[in-house]
Amino acid sequence: MTYSLIRNALFRFDAETAHGFALAALKYTPLAGSPEQAGGPLTSTVAGITFPNPVGMAAGFDKDGEVPDALLGLGFGFAEVGSITPLPQSGNPKPRLFRLPEDRAVINRMGFNNGGAEAAEKRLRARLTRGGVVGINIGANKDATDRIADYATGARLFAPLASYLAVNVSSPNTPGLRALQDESALTELLDGVIAARDATGFTPPVFLKVAPDLEPADIEAIARIALSRKLGALIVSNTTISRPPLHSTHTGESGGLSGAPLRELAQQRLIDFRRATGGQIPLVGVGGIATAEDAYARIRAGASLVQLYSAMVYEGHTIARQITRGLKALLARDGFASISEAVGVDVPL
Repeated sequence: MTYSLIRNALFRFDAETAHGFALAALKYTPLAGSPEQAGGPLTSTVAGITFPNPVGMAAGFDKDGEVPDALLGLGFGFAEVGSITPLPQSGNPKPRLFRLPEDRAVINRMGFNNGGAEAAEKRLRARLTRGGVVGINIGANKDATDRIADYATGARLFAPLASYLAVNVSSPNTPGLRALQDESALTELLDGVIAARDATGFTPPVFLKVAPDLEPADIEAIARIALSRKLGALIVSNTTISRPPLHSTHTGESGGLSGAPLRELAQQRLIDFRRATGGQIPLVGVGGIATAEDAYARIRAGASLVQLYSAMVYEGHTIARQITRGLKALLARDGFASISEAVGVDVPL
């Protein structure tokens, strides 16, 4: 009831202004409680990292690494900040973020707007001693002449600060970025990122975030590369440029679609990657997750972890704890002692 009142007030403003209010609330008001502690049925180890629970905040909410600790205090098991580019950039022209309330969805064409790596590095270094699992999502500037060098710069700066590095080659809002998912380009990119990371003496695992709009050959190629480069995980998936039937205003806007209409596509793409990788690489399920049942379906399909963002727009700041409570009940119902026992049970290899 409380969030319904807050949401009604926030929805009087355009989506990007309301998002700014949400960030300010997390920075300056005591909404958050204590971070989740490891132990219990939802704790698992993925890519060498202990996650107190499998529910994370996806990249895009906290683009500049301003509130990761507040997000952990809301009950998220991990927070992923970014995407962060080497140089500050303003992103695409406004308006560029649109709510689709009847569809419980969002369309965005933000364009990697962020304050740049230098400012984020200082901010994230200052919170390092607080602990918690914080992934750092790195990207390339729109006008970069060498995008691989941009990703290498991000890896070099943030490897000492990140629980994991997330390489984002799947945003539809930077022209040409998704071409980096092509086999030869992706191989060169990951080699550059891994070399830059290793040169720092720190070795956080590298996660790769992929698009849902992939052909079977693309999935097979990405799986081969991920296995050969020993990636820590694949994040499946980013927003979609496809348009299932929608019912809200703004359905004709360009950009990436997220939220409930992405659920089925993201679920299928997760299954595709589980089969393509033979279950040898952890998967992070993203897209259309709003309830414990959604999260549990993704876990049973092969996800070791899940992430959300758009659902918080509609469900509010208690969503992580709602989902983790529900997951505990679902595990108990099905006789699983831990979340890891449920991973992939519906998609045998």
